Amino acid sequence: MNLLFVVIGLLLLVLGGNWLLKAAVGFSLRLQIPKIVIGMTVVSFATSAPELIVSVKSALEGHAEIALGNVIGSNIANLGLVLAITILLSTISVEKSFYKTDWPVMMISSILLYVFIAFDNVLSRTEGIILVSLLVIFLIYLLRFQKTAVVDEMPEDDEELPLYKDVLFITIGGVALWGGSELLIDGAIGMAKHFEVSERIIGITIISIGTSIPELAASVIAVLKKEKAISLGNLVGSNVFNILAVLGITSIVQPFKIVDQALLSNDIFWMLAISFLILPLNFVPVSMKLTWKEGLLLISLYGLFMFQMFF
Repeated sequence: MNLLFVVIGLLLLVLGGNWLLKAAVGFSLRLQIPKIVIGMTVVSFATSAPELIVSVKSALEGHAEIALGNVIGSNIANLGLVLAITILLSTISVEKSFYKTDWPVMMISSILLYVFIAFDNVLSRTEGIILVSLLVIFLIYLLRFQKTAVVDEMPEDDEELPLYKDVLFITIGGVALWGGSELLIDGAIGMAKHFEVSERIIGITIISIGTSIPELAASVIAVLKKEKAISLGNLVGSNVFNILAVLGITSIVQPFKIVDQALLSNDIFWMLAISFLILPLNFVPVSMKLTWKEGLLLISLYGLFMFQMFF
């Protein structure tokens, strides 16, 4: 039964990613908003919904290691696994907004999270309010001042759908992502408990990979449809949302204390290192492009991270 939950969950996540992408492109055309902005807002929020659901539920039930491990693991998986697979499939040209806005906000959010929890092992309600406030400021900046022009490689593919279809796609896409994630996580936890694995490892590995599948589905589909701006913006935006929205809202609902010190002495440093590494990779060896070479490096690092989790 657990295996069946995992399979059905995966299928729903892939379908949900496709429906969500259709809605994102439709809204970007209707509102005349750059696709990178849509990717970092609508798509990022919807694909971060599984992390939010899991983290809030875990914190309320007293499982802080799952709540934090889920976000840290998802952020590492978004860059080390999802981005790696995406650029292994197709080279991505990076917009200037990445190093001017997107990457700095991701790094500031990551460092701020570390500062908040490193000294007292607690993410408090006040700190959660600060994180959510920063998210609101970031979104206002994106929507009002982000003027990035994204080159659409297949403009003939763009079709402005009726409003009801845009709303329908984003609704069923979000529901599919939520339902798929619930099934996947329930199945994964059931299988993991059978092998008596710790909550930290469940959160960092099985749950984080499971909740990163929406990002993987949305990004791969975006690349296949030549909507690469949404692909990159979605991943960076999801990491920002995971910290500022998921952990921010979670700690407002239920402040939590970290008991497993490996999350703070090991895992969060992996997240900070891989997040930082994305910037120089944009300039070496090919400026403002991410190619299969960077993809191999990132997925190798992710493999090393997963290996040291168990050995």
